[in-house]
Amino acid sequence: MREFSDDNDPAGDPAPTRQGDSPRFGRLLVVLALAILLIVAITLLSETYLA
Repeated sequence: MREFSDDNDPAGDPAPTRQGDSPRFGRLLVVLALAILLIVAITLLSETYLA
């Protein structure tokens, strides 16, 4: 039977990340802004069409 203290390299250790691989929050922000503008445009168009 194996002891847990025998493990030098844990299996759940994630791969090391590089400093250059930062998430692209700018692109995510642009997509979020476009989605909000699309919702606003649909709302305004539906109000003018149904009113």
